Amino acid sequence: MTGLSTLIALCYLVAAALFIVGLKYMSSPATARRGNILAALGMLIAIVVTLLDREIISYTWIIAGLVTGALIGTFSARLVKMTAMPQMVGIFNGFGGGASALVAIAEFIRLTSDPAGAIPMDTSITTILGVIIGGVTFTGSLIAFGKLQGIVTGAPVTFPLQKVVSALVLIGSLVIGIVLVAVTADPTLFYVIIGLALLYGVLLVIPIGGADMPVVVSLLNSFSGLAACAAGFVVKNNILIISGSLVGAAGLILTQIMCKAMNRSLANVLFSAFGTGDMAAGTTTAAGDKTARSVDAEEAAMIMGYAQSVIIIPGYGMAAAQAQHAVRELTELLEGRGVEVKFAVHPVAGRMPGHMNVLLAEANVPYNLLYDMDDINPEFPHTDVVLVIGANDVINPIARYDQTSPIYGMPILDADKAKHCIIIKRSLNPGFAGIDNELFYEPKTSMFFGSAREKVQELVSEIKKL
Repeated sequence: MTGLSTLIALCYLVAAALFIVGLKYMSSPATARRGNILAALGMLIAIVVTLLDREIISYTWIIAGLVTGALIGTFSARLVKMTAMPQMVGIFNGFGGGASALVAIAEFIRLTSDPAGAIPMDTSITTILGVIIGGVTFTGSLIAFGKLQGIVTGAPVTFPLQKVVSALVLIGSLVIGIVLVAVTADPTLFYVIIGLALLYGVLLVIPIGGADMPVVVSLLNSFSGLAACAAGFVVKNNILIISGSLVGAAGLILTQIMCKAMNRSLANVLFSAFGTGDMAAGTTTAAGDKTARSVDAEEAAMIMGYAQSVIIIPGYGMAAAQAQHAVRELTELLEGRGVEVKFAVHPVAGRMPGHMNVLLAEANVPYNLLYDMDDINPEFPHTDVVLVIGANDVINPIARYDQTSPIYGMPILDADKAKHCIIIKRSLNPGFAGIDNELFYEPKTSMFFGSAREKVQELVSEIKKL
């Protein structure tokens, strides 16, 4: 090994170490920003070393790509609202998968253009895997983005024999991939497998409902890493293999955590079209003779302002209404009155993993006030007031005992065990799971109907008068 190759290997080792340390720091909201900076520094080192290591004939297009990417990244970071982070993560997953697929396609074209050269078996396998995984990630992420953005319906999209069609498309792409590796590197078959991969990405995501978007985003993030890993093997770049493996593993672990938080298997998430069916269709009359007690801003403010302890549960309604800054102001007012305030964050609250943490951090809510479900649940029986802001299924007590419910067994926040519960919600309509929430009709529950931001601002105004 020459001196230059040794230096390059050491730089790659430093970059890999920064990736790992960065991931470790990003496991906590308090250190996530530092972890992001370290991981970005590692990627900068990896890019610079790769550009100096490879025998590049012209840097013109590379520089153009770097400038374009930097402008898009700066624009996104500055102008995209924190409430739109799920959409941006979704589209970035797609870009990552698409880029990896393009690398594999370009390498296949380069290798097959040489009549005298045979494609090595290992290169052929990784090229096919890169195209399949990258293509699925690209179109799947575009559909996920469309669902999150409202361009595509958030409800599951199904059609007759959908699972059969999806299975045939996947099996067909795998069979053609085997033929390309073991029999012939026919360009026509290669283009067919590209089309099948892109089609399968669409078929994979359209039957998944909005309630399962956190799992989908995690899974597609993992796919983007696996596609990058395959691309690393294709171009024989160690740091791309390492970084792709880290992203793929982290995404799979996060997917498993999300599934566990909903007490559902990954297969159930992908193929059950959650939130549809007879139970969901009948929810408009599920309340029956039950009566929900409503409350106005003055009464709600008095209940909270004179309490000793308050737990705030943020949900997607808070994100959609962009109420996080008003929530922070409410928190400061309550703490100024001597009220102990904590936040209970469910793992699948929002539209992506960590969505609520990101929103609250953006509003400068102190990290030490944020508690995970397992840590905060024992405190609910000793809490005076729970304020639920736009959450539904994650506080539904029916998950504990009704075995016929689609959310049975899902770990929930024990809001119903507090002394009093105030729920900010636009209506009594069911959540993503399509089932009625019995907590709405408990004697201890007060419904505060309306938009999250408007209602929290009303609470702020009334508490200031106390």
